[in-house]
Amino acid sequence: MSTEAVSTSLPLRAAKQTDAHPLAPLSADEIRSAVSILKSQWPANADLHFKIVTLEEPAKAEAVPYVEAEFHGYNLPNIDRKAFLNYYIRKTNKFHEAIVNLTKQSVESNVRLGPNVHAPGDGEEVMAIERVALEDAGVQAEIAKLKLPEGTQLVIDPWIYGADGVDDDERMWQTFMYMRDPENSSEADSNHYALPLTISPVVSGETMKVIRIDHLPTGKDNTIKEPQPYKHKGANEYIPEAQQLRTDVKPLHVSQPEGAGFTVTEQGTSQIIEWQKWSFRVGFNHREGMVLYDVRYDGRNLFYRLSLSDMNIPYADPRHPFHKKSAFDLGDAGAGVMANDLKLGCDCLGSIHYLSAVLADHKGEPMDMPNVVCVHEQDAGIGWKHTNYRTGRAAVVRSRELVLQSIITVSNYEYILAFIFNQAGELDYEVRATGVLSTQPIDEGIEVPWGTVVHPGVLATHHQHIFSLRVDPAIDGYHNRLVYDEALPMPRSDFNPHGTGYYTQETVVETSGGYDLDFNTNRTFKIQNVDVRNPINGKPVAYKIHAPPFQKIISDTESFNHKRAEFSDRNIYAVKYRENELFAGGKYTNQSRGGTGVRGWANRKDKIVDEDIVLFVQFGINHIPRIEDFPVMPCEIIRVAMKPVNFFDKNPAIDVPPSTQEFNKSTLLSEAHKQASVEGTVTKDGGVCCSVSTPSSKL
Repeated sequence: MSTEAVSTSLPLRAAKQTDAHPLAPLSADEIRSAVSILKSQWPANADLHFKIVTLEEPAKAEAVPYVEAEFHGYNLPNIDRKAFLNYYIRKTNKFHEAIVNLTKQSVESNVRLGPNVHAPGDGEEVMAIERVALEDAGVQAEIAKLKLPEGTQLVIDPWIYGADGVDDDERMWQTFMYMRDPENSSEADSNHYALPLTISPVVSGETMKVIRIDHLPTGKDNTIKEPQPYKHKGANEYIPEAQQLRTDVKPLHVSQPEGAGFTVTEQGTSQIIEWQKWSFRVGFNHREGMVLYDVRYDGRNLFYRLSLSDMNIPYADPRHPFHKKSAFDLGDAGAGVMANDLKLGCDCLGSIHYLSAVLADHKGEPMDMPNVVCVHEQDAGIGWKHTNYRTGRAAVVRSRELVLQSIITVSNYEYILAFIFNQAGELDYEVRATGVLSTQPIDEGIEVPWGTVVHPGVLATHHQHIFSLRVDPAIDGYHNRLVYDEALPMPRSDFNPHGTGYYTQETVVETSGGYDLDFNTNRTFKIQNVDVRNPINGKPVAYKIHAPPFQKIISDTESFNHKRAEFSDRNIYAVKYRENELFAGGKYTNQSRGGTGVRGWANRKDKIVDEDIVLFVQFGINHIPRIEDFPVMPCEIIRVAMKPVNFFDKNPAIDVPPSTQEFNKSTLLSEAHKQASVEGTVTKDGGVCCSVSTPSSKL
C-alpha cells in the first residue's frame, strides 16, 4: 500500500458533503438503525443488553485510497458504513457480537462468543450491582455486626473480578464497601475511600445476585475475622468546602484577543482540525475515546491512525481477594464512555473549542456525550533561542502547542489524556494520573511492604499503571520500517588514542516482536521510510519515539496478570498490520486469560521491513503511594514524544515569528521594575527582542 495507490477497483463517486465519512463515528440515527436491524433477528420479546454499538471501521485497504483521494481532490470510492455491536441476552451468559451493514441495511454476522469471554461493564450495570450488594440480606447481616452509627451512608465500589483461573466462565463483580463520614453523612461527595470496611460481596453479573461474601484480611497475613464494631478514625475530605483555602492565589487569565489559531471543520460526527501546518481528523469511540486519523504536517503523511490502545493497573497485595485487582480501564469499561463533560475555566483554560460525541447505552439508545474533548492552544515556554554574544542580539521564539484533551473517571481514579502538537513538527501523547487512591482497611499499628498507610486504618496498595499507545504510521507513505540507533564507544586506536570517540549504529528490526529500550546505549527507535530521502544528507525520512523508562509488569510470567496484560512486558511491540488488531490486551479483557493480544501477534514473526507496520508503545509508572497522594493525588505526568529525524531540511520552527513584547504584551509588576527594565534592541523586522550583555571576557 502506498500514497500513490489512490487508484482503486472500488466504484468511484463524486464527493458529497452530506455523506458520512467512512471514519466518522456513528450518528444517533445510525445507532438506532443498527440496533433495529439487529433486533429484527430476534423474537420481539428478546431482552437484549447492549454493551457497545460503535463504528466498524472500514478495512485499511479501503480507507487509505479514500483518504488519499479526499486529500488530493479525486473522486471518492464508495465504502459501506458498518456498525459493530456486542450484547447479552439479559441475565444470561449468552454474549454475542455482530456486524450490521448500514448501507445495505443487513446483518453481516451475528455470533455467540465462546466460554471465558465477557463484555465490559457499563454504567447501568455498575449502579445495579451497587443496589444488589447493599440490599442483600446476608450483606445486611454482616453490616449489622459493625454497629454503625444511625444514619450512616454506605458506598459500594464494584470491580471487574479480574482472573485467577477459578470460575472464570461466570461473569462476576468483586465489590468493596466503604462508608461516608458518619458525622456528615448527608454529604454525597464525602471521601468514602478514607473509611473502608472489611465486607466484600461478590455479585454475579448474570443473575444479579450476591453469590458470596468475602471478608478482607486486615493484618500482615491472610487471616480474616468477623466484622468488628466500627471505631471512627475521622474523615479525610478533598472537596474545597472542607478545606481552609489559601487566599493568596490571584486570577490567571489566558487571553487570545484575536481568537484561536486553529480551525475545526465539522463533518457530521467527526471533525477535521487544522492548526498552522498540522491537519488531522478526530474520531471518538466507546473504548478508546479520542482517535486521530490521517495526521499530516504541511500536507505530508505522518500517521494513519493514533489512539490509546490499552491500560493495565495490577495491584501488589497477593492476598485473596486483592490478588484479582488488575484493572483494564479501557477494555473493562471504556475511555469514551467514561469521559467527563469538560467545563470552561476548570478543565481547560483559554479559547476553547469542545468536541462532543454520541455513544450507545445499555438499551441500544443513543447517549449524548457533551464536551468530551477540549481543543485549545497553550504557551509551552521558549521554543528556540540564540544570542549573538558579539552584538548582544537575541533571536527567540516561544513554542505554541495545540492540545486535544479528554478526561476520564474510572471509579476512584482520573486520567487526563492529551494529544499535543507543536510548531517543530513534534507530536506528544501525555497522561496525567490523578484522583483518589483505591484503599482497603488495615489494623492499627500494622505496616506491610506492599502498601502505604495514608490515613488511620487505611492502606493504599502499591500498583502499576501501564499504558499502550497504538501507532499506525504513514511516514511519507504506508511502507515503513522500524530501526533503532545506539551510541557506542569507539575502541582505542591510533584514530581514537584518548578513548573519547563514540559513534551511532543503526539496526533494522526485521521481524515482528517485542523490543526494549536500553538507556546505557541511548537506544532510540525510529520509524523510517527508505523510499524518501532527506534532500540535504540523503538519509531516510523518519520519526523517532521518545518513551520514558518504566518498570515493566512485576507479576511473574506464569501469573494471570502477566498473561492478560500482553503489552506490559516490552517497551515496544512491532507487528505487521492486520485488520481488527486494535487492542493490545485483546478485544475482551474482562476476566480474560490472555492469548488474544499483541504478544501473540508479535510472535508470528512476520517480516516487517518496508511493510505496513503498527507499533504499540508502552509507558507507565509504578505508583508507590505516599501520604501526599491522599485524600486526592497531585497529577503524575508522563509523555511519549514522536519527533522528526531527517524529515525536514532544517528546524521546522525556524519560520515561527519571533517573540516580542509588542506581540506578547507582558506586564511589569512595579515601577521599580520598569526603571530597571532591560533595554530593547530593534530588529530588522521592527520587532523588539530582549537585549543582553554578554562580555567576551565571561566566555
